[in-house]
Amino acid sequence: MNAGVDRIGWERFAGIGERLTRAMIASVSSGRSLLWLLAAFIVGCGVWMLLPLSKGNSARGEPIYAELPSVEEAAASAKPAAELPPSTTQAAAELDRLRISSQTWRRGGLGSKALVTFTLRNDNDYAIRDVEIVCAFTRRDGSRLTERTRVLADIVSMKSRKTFAHVPVGFVNVNADQAKCSLVTARRA
Repeated sequence: MNAGVDRIGWERFAGIGERLTRAMIASVSSGRSLLWLLAAFIVGCGVWMLLPLSKGNSARGEPIYAELPSVEEAAASAKPAAELPPSTTQAAAELDRLRISSQTWRRGGLGSKALVTFTLRNDNDYAIRDVEIVCAFTRRDGSRLTERTRVLADIVSMKSRKTFAHVPVGFVNVNADQAKCSLVTARRA
């Protein structure tokens, strides 16, 4: 009678042993696949480190905005309509009769994005569109941090003004305290 009970007990243990062996083989094969994945990741990181730096990366810790012109240079480099080629003379607007009458800014996007609100005044005898602005962000002491450019596709009618509210101009430095926006170019509508 005891022999029958022992035989049933051993059959149970034998089934557990087979299942345990299968589980161990499966874990070893999944462990090997994890090792292959880790090896591929290490090789990928090595190849990435060997690639040359792009223009946006700085090897010596140089600021990225060093290549951008200042707000005054950007406004000075905008050509008046008389100097433009004949094909674009009709499309360019006169910037001397276009101005930003008021402007404010605040942070958005968890404090990393700048949202600028400004009023654009058009004293020209024609409507304008594709207004390009550049906003310079500075610290409290006046040192320049970041400059961002934005093109506004809206149309501003002739002899009118239009308020652009909470226009996202891009990411700004966390130390930015002041903003000054200027006009760069505009086109006739």
